[in-house]
Amino acid sequence: MRAALLQLCSGDDPAANLPRTIGLVREAAAQGATFILTPEVTNCVSLDRDWQAGVLQTEEADITLAGLRAEAAALGVWLSIGSLGLKTGDADGRFGNRSFLIAPDGSVRARYDKIHMFDVDVTPEETFRESAGYRPGDRAVVAETDFGKVGLTVCYDLRFPHLHRALAKAGATILTAPAAFSPVTGAAHWEPLLRARAIETGCFVLAAAQTGTHPKTVGPTRRTHGHSLAVAPWGEVLADGGTEPGVVTVDIDLEEVAKARGRVPSLFNDRPFEGP
Repeated sequence: MRAALLQLCSGDDPAANLPRTIGLVREAAAQGATFILTPEVTNCVSLDRDWQAGVLQTEEADITLAGLRAEAAALGVWLSIGSLGLKTGDADGRFGNRSFLIAPDGSVRARYDKIHMFDVDVTPEETFRESAGYRPGDRAVVAETDFGKVGLTVCYDLRFPHLHRALAKAGATILTAPAAFSPVTGAAHWEPLLRARAIETGCFVLAAAQTGTHPKTVGPTRRTHGHSLAVAPWGEVLADGGTEPGVVTVDIDLEEVAKARGRVPSLFNDRPFEGP
């Protein structure tokens, strides 16, 4: 199976972002990809909550979701929309950070709301309070496809290995890890964390990423790390998207999952313990 990671530099205007994303989806399909993945917040990268409130839509009205569903159906491909910022109707006004798995007929096969919120003080210049604008999800999701089971995660979820282990134990052989990783944490932790999650679970980990300095109309400037990665179940990096927007393809042999788990069956060697 050929997968394609789309590396984007999305701005804060969903209408401007969509044609560029569709163009890369078509480029990936033309290269033979049957599973195409986009990064976190594909529709809108913005740090301004008031601006987001003006441009984000509900799931039912979101132009990016509608456009990409139509494109998946037209091309006959599986499409992981890493996540979309969406209005939820919550009383507190917070948005959802929601990942979608789209089937080749354009239907929504699965939805996953990001569980872990990025509330951190990386440096004095890089402070994030994702939970102030987005409400966390509370349910892990594994989706059935015609090539196996896919476990859905988003960005900061990467730092919580128990989530990935639960997805693998539920049958996932591929884990998606779409992201808009910060440059500081990305340089230090992105690749080691992705490789660790692959090794611990014996899964392929496919991580499409946002990259570069993101165009904005208002608010603070956002920069992201890039380096979309595909990692094999044994921990090898199969593809690295570098720092430019574009498409990176990778051929995946799902038989490698069973081989890796057979060599080191740590996913199934749990033992009960007490303490600490």
